[in-house]
Amino acid sequence: MSFKKLNPLLKEAIQELGYETPTTFQNKILPKIKSGADLYCFAPAGSGKTTAMIIGVIQKLNSEAFEDSPRALIYVKDKESALELEQKFKEFTGEMDLRIYCAYEEQNIDDQKDDIYYGVDIVIATPKRLSKLFSMTGIHLGQLQFFILEDAEFLSKPGLIDDVVRIPMSINKCQYLIFAEKMEPKMKRLQDMFMERAQVVKTAK
Repeated sequence: MSFKKLNPLLKEAIQELGYETPTTFQNKILPKIKSGADLYCFAPAGSGKTTAMIIGVIQKLNSEAFEDSPRALIYVKDKESALELEQKFKEFTGEMDLRIYCAYEEQNIDDQKDDIYYGVDIVIATPKRLSKLFSMTGIHLGQLQFFILEDAEFLSKPGLIDDVVRIPMSINKCQYLIFAEKMEPKMKRLQDMFMERAQVVKTAK
């Protein structure tokens, strides 16, 4: 998929950031994200997985805010990963009104509930904090389009898979994307839960 086929605001952002052509992985995965398929996305470090995820999400959300409920949930392993991914998104969304929000354990959960209630498009969160927000009805998922695990190797930590699967078991269909370097046993377990129709996309670079 050529960057030229993206919406104008996103295409402009990509040009300003100096991206000229998609990597092998991005060329393969971006059309599949656009198609709405559930995907296991495997490629080594440096292949452009995170950038592909960001581009795919922004493109599908049409580079603009919409109502108040989150349309993308992105799970990351810890606070540092959440803040880093938020910054990467903001590099692309400087001229857009997309609202990106981080949720992690060190924050006051009541403040987080209020922030999310007043409107966000993309929530980047740690599994335990998102599970707690969900338990407290602190996040409405009626508009959800994306459920994403970024660097999904974190699922190997004890107990985290239980926090992750609570939401898919409680919502209507959305698009599920799992990004990692390779398939791990706990990622494979998700096939029995909500990834039964997922395609596996793998590249060597």
